[in-house]
Amino acid sequence: MAPSRAAARLVTASRRVAQQQLQQSQSHCGPLPCRSYHSYDHPPPPGVFSAAEKAILSAAYPHVPEHGFTQHALSLGARNAGYLDISTNLLPEGPFSLIRYHLVVQREALAPRSKGLFSAEGRDSAQLQVPDKIERLTWERLLGNKDINHRWQEALAVMAQPSHVPASLRELALLADEIYFLAGDASVDPSWYTKRGSLSMIYASSELFMTNDRSPGFGETRAFLQRRLDETSKVGNALGSVAQWVGFTASAGVNVLRSKGVRI
Repeated sequence: MAPSRAAARLVTASRRVAQQQLQQSQSHCGPLPCRSYHSYDHPPPPGVFSAAEKAILSAAYPHVPEHGFTQHALSLGARNAGYLDISTNLLPEGPFSLIRYHLVVQREALAPRSKGLFSAEGRDSAQLQVPDKIERLTWERLLGNKDINHRWQEALAVMAQPSHVPASLRELALLADEIYFLAGDASVDPSWYTKRGSLSMIYASSELFMTNDRSPGFGETRAFLQRRLDETSKVGNALGSVAQWVGFTASAGVNVLRSKGVRI
């Protein structure tokens, strides 16, 4: 499958599954690990990688710009970390493990960088609205791809393989939630899902756009991102109203059925 076609396939899949995946995290999570959201009442879930996996992947990561997200990069990482080449068998998902490592590392790097993002631009974080913070944080995450952008279509082709789509979409959902959390969004209504589902789609399309962007500093990608976010904000109130209506109607329907003796 050509990288560009695979990338488009992954973006299309994200549009279909993003909100469904977020809803799964609220209930039984299906085959995915539970609680893919921030909570002050529960400890964070365990890390994705073991100590040995981290050692190999962190050593392989610097080889990605030259060798891509490949088995060869993993082998070089194993040697650099003091392991035998065969130690890459610790990573049964092969190159996808290196791709996922990139996704996790860049997502987790947002939190320590977020405090300085707005002050660097001479703006007070307290004076910024949540949508402004969303744009800045999303752009910061996209910039995390700048050193491997020329390899990212190859990565998207791997991510689009059926066996890797669930984990890829989960990382996308976690990124959207991380951005909204760091931006200070405190919504607890049904818009919690629509906001993160929309941002997931916008990020995926912006990331794909960036792989073909040759403008200085990826300026065209940022303009694309800002247009998509602006379009979403213009219909956001309507979507929020629909979501509230659906939530209210569903709740009212359940109460009516219960009043008639239906056991639900």
